[in-house]
Amino acid sequence: MDQNYTIPIEDCTLETCPLSLAHFTYVPTLAGNAFLAGWFGLLIILQILLAVKYRIWGYFIAMFGGIFLEVMGYIGRIQMHFNPFTSSPYLLYLICLTIAPAFLGAAVYLCLSRIVVVYGEHLSRFKPRTYTLVFITCDFISLCLQGAGGGIAATANTQSGTNLGKNIMLAGLIFQVFATMLFMTACAEFAWNLRKAGPDAREPSYATLRSSWKFRLFLWGLGVAITCIFVRSVYRVAELSQGFGGSLANQQVTFMILEGVMIFIAAGAQTFLHPGVCFQGNWDSANFELGRRKRDDTTESVLLSDMNAIVDNGGMAYK
Repeated sequence: MDQNYTIPIEDCTLETCPLSLAHFTYVPTLAGNAFLAGWFGLLIILQILLAVKYRIWGYFIAMFGGIFLEVMGYIGRIQMHFNPFTSSPYLLYLICLTIAPAFLGAAVYLCLSRIVVVYGEHLSRFKPRTYTLVFITCDFISLCLQGAGGGIAATANTQSGTNLGKNIMLAGLIFQVFATMLFMTACAEFAWNLRKAGPDAREPSYATLRSSWKFRLFLWGLGVAITCIFVRSVYRVAELSQGFGGSLANQQVTFMILEGVMIFIAAGAQTFLHPGVCFQGNWDSANFELGRRKRDDTTESVLLSDMNAIVDNGGMAYK
């Protein structure tokens, strides 16, 4: 509570207290936050329909988690439009919008292993499984740090507690930026290997898929999504580096563009360019474990066929 006011801040309203006592020095826009909440709500419905149709559950879980948190975060900001002094909506906004993009990033990471299989495992520095394990682990670590830090910062009763939470959140965001840069580097290296090897070195069984406009558009969409998530994460690092009372944390237009619009684009690209549509029935076959089993089964079938032919020919010769 401010020393010049006898009203507890939780009991403040826009009529009784100045914005300097609120969580922001601005009133969150109702129209902008309602639009984003509605947009992400629409994407949830589309993701459910796409999951039911194509049964790509891992991708769906990651996307649903991220988009649902986006909806909840913007609901918190809508509530803050009417009362920017209360803590519960601020807590909802802070935690949900901080960790939501980590789930969207996980959905992107899940796609890389299948892209490697589609173009050829032999052209990659690492096995498809390695990409998945490394980047999902990195995402989980950043998610835990951001969530824990957000919870501590939003519920702290002392400045030292708030600073501790802020620093933990900042560490999680910095780690997310690092992991995203590492992912983008891995993608760039794989693309370079493809270019050096030439089209003839690529996996022949997926040639039709690779040449389709849907798959090519999917790759572009994935690139746009991870770039937007990266830009947003860099912005949040800069914002938190200044603290909750810093200039960036209190610039609504900057927030709506570098947080809201960036994730608006990323989640939209990941939904409308869904892998179920763009892989055209090849998502399961491009699974690195399933693909390996299929190749092993094919090899075994060929060997058995050859052995049977030898036995049959031998029997005919004996007769």
